[in-house]
Amino acid sequence: PRAAAIAELVLWIGYLQWHFRTNGSGLPPQPILKDFRNIECRDAVLAYDAVETVLDERGQPVSRWDGVTTKPHPVTGEPVPDENARLPLQRYLNPRQAEWPQADFIVGNPPFIGAGGMRAALGDGYVEALRKTWQAVPESADLVMFWWHHAAQLVATGKAQRFGLITTNSLKQTFNRRVVQSALDKGISLAFAVPDHPWVDSADGAAVRIAMTVGTAGGGEGQLLSVTDEQEAGGEGLQVTLQEQVGLIHADLRIGANVAAAKALRANSGISSPGFKLHGAGFIVTPSEAARLDADAPIKVYRNGRDLTDRPRGVQLIDLFGLTVEEVRARYPATYQWVVERVKPERDQNARASYRDSWWIFGEPRRDLRPMLVGLPRYIATVETAKHRTLQFLEAEIAPDNMLICIASADALHLGVLSSCVHVVWALAAGGRLGVGNDPRYNKSRCFEPFPLPAASEAQQAHIGDLAEQLDAHRKRQQAAHPALTLTGMYNVLEKLRRGEALNAKDKAIHEQGLVSVLKSLHDELDAAVLDAYGWSDLAPQLAAHADAALKAAAEETLLVRLVALNAERAAEEAKGYIRWLRPDYQQPTAQPRQADMVLDDGGQDTLPGETSSALAVQRLPWPATLPAQVAAVARLLAASPLPLSEGELAARFTGKGSWKKRLPQIVDTLEALGRVRRQGARVAGVGEVSGAL
Repeated sequence: PRAAAIAELVLWIGYLQWHFRTNGSGLPPQPILKDFRNIECRDAVLAYDAVETVLDERGQPVSRWDGVTTKPHPVTGEPVPDENARLPLQRYLNPRQAEWPQADFIVGNPPFIGAGGMRAALGDGYVEALRKTWQAVPESADLVMFWWHHAAQLVATGKAQRFGLITTNSLKQTFNRRVVQSALDKGISLAFAVPDHPWVDSADGAAVRIAMTVGTAGGGEGQLLSVTDEQEAGGEGLQVTLQEQVGLIHADLRIGANVAAAKALRANSGISSPGFKLHGAGFIVTPSEAARLDADAPIKVYRNGRDLTDRPRGVQLIDLFGLTVEEVRARYPATYQWVVERVKPERDQNARASYRDSWWIFGEPRRDLRPMLVGLPRYIATVETAKHRTLQFLEAEIAPDNMLICIASADALHLGVLSSCVHVVWALAAGGRLGVGNDPRYNKSRCFEPFPLPAASEAQQAHIGDLAEQLDAHRKRQQAAHPALTLTGMYNVLEKLRRGEALNAKDKAIHEQGLVSVLKSLHDELDAAVLDAYGWSDLAPQLAAHADAALKAAAEETLLVRLVALNAERAAEEAKGYIRWLRPDYQQPTAQPRQADMVLDDGGQDTLPGETSSALAVQRLPWPATLPAQVAAVARLLAASPLPLSEGELAARFTGKGSWKKRLPQIVDTLEALGRVRRQGARVAGVGEVSGAL
């Protein structure tokens, strides 16, 4: 009620300011202060008839742990949930979408509650009713997106003119961005946006990051203000410097290359995943604690984000995935007792039945990640949210934490490309930023899966792979020699070197221990090699660390435009059946296609010896009876193919009897003489359209 009264007063003050600005000194209508009842004090997104307590079959109230209160465990002494601290479960009767009063303009600062914290803040019953009522809002979206979605709906249907909302800067993250993209697809455009701005929550002084968006009906350009500098203002908040751009604002609150519209590529599918999400700190043990457990228990080396960016803690992880609780108790009794005492009390109070019932297994054991890593000696990992976007190899026996994004490849080529400036620029644009530190966030579905790798030659692949091996070995060697040296410290100094800043005493020590100039040299060579593999070496001078800031920003935008275009080209290839698998042996184990030599056929008898076939089949064409028709058919097929074909692949596109395949070389020679095709080594590419009367 107090907030509603203040909001009414603020609107009235705003009206008075408008009146005097537009009418001069004339007095407004009397009385000046009046209760117009324009603000309603009620739930803005969920309406319901009543709330009742959930009862069990015996008529007793159903409750859950309050999520806060703990007590010492009788054996370990560690804090565990107090099962006597309960909250009743509630059911909302006849839940429905709340209706808003008619308005021309909608403004607001909705609650900043993330998807993961909604149940604790609002209760299970409320969240379940809310999700059921607003099914168009993704289940993983933050609470603020219910306001955003509803306001956009009203504007799209002509029931309001504009809306402007303050949200957290997580608006740009994948699940929230889907709400924004859906509105843009329905005719909403963003007239104004500030994608990332500092904010101080007056309730507790907490520093957060916000975004501001204004939506209007119809297409059109908008004004985008980006924070370029933040300084203490001597009071509450910060003094910020803003840079303005005008153009079409995309769902990720960017102008320019539409990175948010890039599609996930099948070539990158099925080989990336977050690490294990434990839901129980009791799974983590020190080496001395592990020594007290069963000698043959499944205990692995464990790494989380801080282990990679700072210094490894040296802890290990009990991983009982694949075992029944009876098998654990019988085969590993000491380990069983450990998790019973340190994991089960917490999991017993979890609201999700699968977490309660399978308490000895990680909450998210990553059933998809485990087969990805089988047979690999190592895999690529990066920290989901980190100041610097670094990737490195981890040995296969290392168990990754949920905050690590794992890419199941042991190929140094992949590590090299993903460690280059090309991928880092893409990841920064696609993944957004998160948290009080405003650190870049790596989302696999936006940063990795749509990212097109270069079609590099064998020599280029070998060069990039060699540089990646050197880079990975250099960092690990220096950290092993200097236990206090951190990856974050090395890259902090590297950034200073790139900007030409003077190093202080601490920086100089890190520079000496980490041989950071060597690190810089490796990255510079790697960037140049990867740009060359894409055929974009023209951008190298502007993307270099010492380049002018404006030129570098322009080059990064050009790079993003090219990557978006390449993503669209690869997606079109995949739609026609050509997929550049990163790990064909794993991603397509039955077909086992070679990346550079995929043939689209149905596996029939006309496939030439030594050829392979894709899992995706296309209809094969009948071989024409007459020579003119044969020439026209071959020319038309090559002109329509997105990629050059070998003669064997070309033959696999037709079906027929007799010795017709022997004519293909002569037909190709004829088409080349006519300028209708061109040879590229052992392959042939079509040139332009071909008429049927050729």
